[in-house]
Amino acid sequence: MAKTIKARAKLSGETTTVKALFTHIMETGLRKDKKTGKVIPAHFIQEVTCSHGGNTVLTALWGPAVSKNPYLSFKFKGAAKGDKLTISWVDNKGGSDSVETAIK
Repeated sequence: MAKTIKARAKLSGETTTVKALFTHIMETGLRKDKKTGKVIPAHFIQEVTCSHGGNTVLTALWGPAVSKNPYLSFKFKGAAKGDKLTISWVDNKGGSDSVETAIK
């Protein structure tokens, strides 16, 4: 799968700020196709996980109400510059992607 996550993490003092942009259609399952009139099946990210040093620092459970190409930002403590951070998602159709980034 093509890379669908752009992420960066920056350490400031003791706090690391993580910013991530996901490329995903996030279809609610409530819209109809204008040409056929059929309902477009739901297709959305269900779970986003961020781990640092083998520990999960964030788990987000999302639903169909999240917008297309969602943006996520959060902060956590306990990281150092150069540490690796892994962000991954899983959608309701079994698709997934992950990215690893270094904390700057």
